[in-house]
Amino acid sequence: MREENISFRFAEETDCALILDFIRRLAEYEKMADEVVADESLLREWIFIRKTARVIFALDGGKEVGFALYFHNFSTFLGRAGIYLEDLFVLPEYRSRGYGKALLAKLALIAREEGCGRLEWSCLKWNKPATDFYLSLGAVPMDDWTVYRVTGETLRALALKNKE
Repeated sequence: MREENISFRFAEETDCALILDFIRRLAEYEKMADEVVADESLLREWIFIRKTARVIFALDGGKEVGFALYFHNFSTFLGRAGIYLEDLFVLPEYRSRGYGKALLAKLALIAREEGCGRLEWSCLKWNKPATDFYLSLGAVPMDDWTVYRVTGETLRALALKNKE
């Protein structure tokens, strides 16, 4: 597949099962399948009703072979929004054909068209194929930054501290 022949489409509400399938496949690849609690109903609510994220598919002859799920964040230093890529996944049999690069280029184009100041994402440190790929595109790892996360019971407990 030549990159100029790759087409894209934005997900529609009827794609929730397909989106969930891509999420599960990505989670399996990342050895985190047991952490997926999303279901079609949650995806419908948060992506299509609340509109907190968008999904774009890479297509091969009309078949969805890759996906990217992203949302807008904000940079106070730049004074403008950015795009945060939450998930990028290409089906194994379609890898090394330009679909991942095309999805990132499409997101970069969307960011530019929307006046965003940056496109960023996280990558698991053990995922050398992905890190090598991102570096080949000119992406720069943010080694000075550490991602912190609060979820589940810890999130609930922290929220309750505000009520005390």
